Parts: sequence; structure tokens; C-alpha cells
Amino acid sequence: MNSRFISVATAALAALPGALQAEEHPNFVVILGEAQGWSSSSVQMDDAVPASKSDFVHTPNLEKLAAGGMRFADFYAASPRCTPTRAALFTGRSPTALHMTFVNEGRGGRESSFTETGSKLLPPVPTIELPEAEITIAELLKLAGYATAHFGKWHVGRVSPARHGFEESDGATNNGGPENVENPNPKEAFGTAERGMDFMARQVKAGKPFYLQISHYAGRGGPDARPETYAAVRQRAKSDRDVRQVGSAAVREDMDATIGLLLAKLDELGIAGRTYVIYTADHGAQGRNANEPLTNGKGTVWEGGIRVPLIVRGPGIKAGTCTHVQATTVDLFPTIAAIARVKEPLPANLEGGNLGSVLAGVPNATVKRPHDEFVVHFPHYDKDEQGPASAILLGSFKLIHVYETGAVQLYDLTKDANEQHDLSKTMPKEAAALDQRLADYLKAMNAQMAATNPAFDPAKAQPFQERRGGKGQRKEPAQ
Repeated sequence: MNSRFISVATAALAALPGALQAEEHPNFVVILGEAQGWSSSSVQMDDAVPASKSDFVHTPNLEKLAAGGMRFADFYAASPRCTPTRAALFTGRSPTALHMTFVNEGRGGRESSFTETGSKLLPPVPTIELPEAEITIAELLKLAGYATAHFGKWHVGRVSPARHGFEESDGATNNGGPENVENPNPKEAFGTAERGMDFMARQVKAGKPFYLQISHYAGRGGPDARPETYAAVRQRAKSDRDVRQVGSAAVREDMDATIGLLLAKLDELGIAGRTYVIYTADHGAQGRNANEPLTNGKGTVWEGGIRVPLIVRGPGIKAGTCTHVQATTVDLFPTIAAIARVKEPLPANLEGGNLGSVLAGVPNATVKRPHDEFVVHFPHYDKDEQGPASAILLGSFKLIHVYETGAVQLYDLTKDANEQHDLSKTMPKEAAALDQRLADYLKAMNAQMAATNPAFDPAKAQPFQERRGGKGQRKEPAQ
């Protein structure tokens, strides 16, 4: 047995509902959208919230996927930034525990372009290379006889995906794709789909189960979409609001077209009935109003930055269902391992839980995790004028702790999903208890924290919008 695997209790695997046990080694196709928020597609993510879908973007293939499977109305990305969430998806561990809380900015080091004397806090320097000591879902499935592939945006370091269990890949790509260009889409959007379809066909011919992950690249403007897609979207844009969305909408509709190609290939190969298709995203869309009705977006711990779609279709999942069971990126690793009936022990440090009972429609299903709370630790200056912050979710409540001021904000998400009514003053005991629970979690995870900047000079403090990544958060017209 690989020494990096540690034997742990396997109750989560044994508890896999019978409805999901029809296939001993089903296939998996995991599609990771880039900056696709809760309401970025034409799929209504919450049956009770009509606004949880776009009324402008057309994504018929995602609609087809959702109609055949389950939507998670309360699913959260592990981070409001791409690298941390990708690492969490691969490992089942939080960015906090991995110390992978931000992205690689290349030369210059810290994420803020303002001077060291211009910020109250000094953010920690995060790990930007996924440690090879971490067990990935690909490594685990390879031991179970699966063929593994990753096509698209890697962005968890420069080490080859092959060193992390992926037999086939595009290499250790970043935002520029294999050719390191400014606009890898639309070429790569369709190229990854083509490579994915070829991979699936070869595995079917060889009689091997497979795990295929396709990770999309970012795109927000015309050069990132096919000309014909952009023209069609532009033609139906009638309002100023629609016109502002044309570029990002065209990119999303291209992505949807590639999903359609993958779904059609599964049908053609005759394996749709024994394949789980999982669609989610690394974080919300960028912009203060880009994820309405949720508040804010990428680079913030507000709901718009971290609540994202999760759609799962596969054997044993009732079609057209919607669940309000809260789930996060780290839950996908143990869920896939359970459905695949992996016999190898799981890593002892997993933070996610098996969603199998939820997917099988078990009444009042719950998810067992090492920690009941879900924490997004983001000790960095990015796109929120409040600066470095952490959020903790437990039950219906969410607390945000702002590190520059020490202030906390408390929201009841069942009544206030757009976070407009801070309850910290009217429910001080509840706020204090959650804040302490957050502190305890961060201590247990040996979290990296922002430190007081001894050189901070208020006279040299720069306006927020001059900070790296901040310009996306100035007030925009309502969308």
C-alpha cells in the first residue's frame, strides 16, 4: 500500500445507498466552469428562487443535464479564487489546510500592487504548488483501475498533472492555456471537449472505467467566443444590461455547446447510463452585480463569490430534483470515491463528506464531515473593499470576520441570501459563538493569517480601487 494512504473509518463508503450501487465501476465526467456563478446559466438552481438563473444567457445543454439529475441549491466553492478551489477539488481538503488560499501572481510576490506601507495588513504568502504528498482523486481512482485524464486549465502549480495521477493532460497549464496566449478560448473550449471525447472513446474500446475532468478557461469578451456565438447573443441583446453581458454570455454559451458535445458522445458510446456527469465552478462571476440576486462576486467571501452551481446526473439519481442540503467542493472527492467503490483507504485528512445519500434521494439525508461548519478563509486583498476576511457557515447562519477592523457581520441565509441585514448587533451571542468557532477552526487547521503591517502609514494608504484586483468591485450599474 502506498505509504501516503492512511487507513481510516470507511463508514461513509459502506453507507452508499443501494440506488447508487448499480454500477460497480461507473465512469465520471467532471466539468469545472471558470467564474460561473449561481445565476450564470439558464438553469434555475433553486426551485424556490426564480432569479437563481439568467434570463439572458441560453444554456440548453446544462438545462438538459439538470433535467436528468440533481441540482444543489446551496453548493459552495471552496474559495472565491480559482487555484484554491481546484486544489480542494483534487484533494478533498480545504484551501485553509493546504495553505493554498490565493493564486500565483508571478513576479512581485504579494497580491497587492500597493506599497507595503499602504496596507494595514500583510497577507500571508500562500502555497502555489499543489504538494505531491497530497493524494488526488485521480491517484486514488488509478489504484482502482480507472483511466484518468485532465484537459483544460490546471493552475495548481507547474508540476505535471501526471505526477498527480492524471495519465493524460494538457500539461501544467495556467490562464493562457497550452499555447500561453491571451485568449485561449474559443479554441481551447472546444479543443478540451474534442480531447475528452477521444479519451472516452478509447477507454470504452479498452473496456476501462474512466475519470475525465475538463476545466474551462476564463473569458469575458468577444475574442473569447466564436464569432457566430457572439453575433447571435449580440443580436438578441435589447437593453443596456444585456449589451454589457454579451461577451460573458457568448463565452458561457460556447461552454454550454461543448457540454452538449460531451453528453452526445456519452449517448453515442452507449455509456450515459453508467456515467456520472458533474458540473460545478471554481467561484462566482466577477463583478459586484454579476451574481444577482446574490451580493458581490469573485475575490470576495460574500455569497456571490462562493455560492456556485452543482449539477450531478448519473445512475440512481432521480431526474429533475433539487436539494437544499449544503455541500462544498471538498465533498466531491469522498463522494466520487464512494460511488466508484474504491477499496483503498482514503486519506485521513479529508475534510469533505460523502453526498451519496443526498444523491440517492434518501429522506432527511445528512452529510457526515469532520467539521460541521464550512469555512472560507481568504486572508488576502483582492476584490472586496473590506480587505482580508473569512466566512463561516453553520446551519442557516453565516458570519463574516473582517481582519482590518475585527468587525463581524451575521446573516441568516434562509431569510436573507443576498446578505442585506446584518444581525450581529441584535444577535450578539450567536455572532460571538460563530466567531469563536471560526477562530477554533483556523487554529486547528494551522491557518496562515494576515499580520499587522508595522510599516503601515495612513498618509500613504492607497484608495481601494488601486489595489490589484480591486477595480472590479467599484459600483457598477445594476444588472
